[in-house]
Amino acid sequence: MVNLKGKHEVISILLPFKDEEAYIEACIQSIISQTDPHWELVIVDDHSTDASPQMVNRFAQKDARIRYFKNEGSGVINALQTAFKHSTGSLITRMDGDDIKTPDNLEELRQIVAPGYLAVGKVEYFREDGLGEGYANYGRWLNALTAASINFEWVYKECVVPSPCWLAYRHDFMKAGAFDSDLYPEDYDLCFRFYQSGLRIVGNQHIIHLWRDYATRTTRTSEHYLDNRFLHLKVHYFLEVDYNPERKLVLWGAGKKAKNIARKLAERSIAFQWITDNPKKIGHKIYGTVLEDSKAFDLNLNHDIIIGVSDPKGQEEIKRQTLNTNANLYWFC
Repeated sequence: MVNLKGKHEVISILLPFKDEEAYIEACIQSIISQTDPHWELVIVDDHSTDASPQMVNRFAQKDARIRYFKNEGSGVINALQTAFKHSTGSLITRMDGDDIKTPDNLEELRQIVAPGYLAVGKVEYFREDGLGEGYANYGRWLNALTAASINFEWVYKECVVPSPCWLAYRHDFMKAGAFDSDLYPEDYDLCFRFYQSGLRIVGNQHIIHLWRDYATRTTRTSEHYLDNRFLHLKVHYFLEVDYNPERKLVLWGAGKKAKNIARKLAERSIAFQWITDNPKKIGHKIYGTVLEDSKAFDLNLNHDIIIGVSDPKGQEEIKRQTLNTNANLYWFC
């Protein structure tokens, strides 16, 4: 897909930052080095206490496309809201102060974005002292989805829109609620709202964004990015978008994650059938529902099944069993 309509429309890059003196210069330089010159950088300081605001100001004084503001509230969501308020472009994306864009990032995303579509790029983690295998695996998995433009098929498993490697038209972004939501993690929440609004994914075919990992990264240290908040979002948006009270809802799994899902469903008085492969759990009643043997469950029935099994081997066995099922599968793990 080549988008001639948006060839020279301004891309607003919204960048919140706080205490990023170690990385902000490399981040901004990667934006200045873009092969696509039609952008504005709206950068918002979330009450930094280091030298990063002075660094940003030096860039803003040299390049009129860089516009610097102080956060009108507190926290990354308020900073993003402030940035969007001051943006002028008809195309919207965001950036993090510790990441790096490849020089063709904006050019690649502009070529494939179109009204009704969310352009998504491939990403790669990097870390000076060595990257953990978990992050590397997540990057490879995410890029495989992007290459096939099937990200939203797995939206309940992980955040499938790589923040901040996406591009959308302003009217589509606003249709999805922009940054009006106050739910954390804000990137996964926005991903779900893109999905809810009906945007379709179009992915590029090579790496155009570099994710920096380090021990003190916000997503590693802030309470806003704990796993229980991820599960809260998954259940919230499943009930908002995909839950159909006229279809039987089934929960598969009896571990900690599945129990948390069951508790959240029970708190909302959502009826469901609960199945498990664990013989020690069969027949037990938890949160008012008796766990049943998955082997006795008819997978050919036209049900909605939430998969809450965390064990990789268990997941592979479920995939094998459900290859030809008529049920809708929602992978929450």
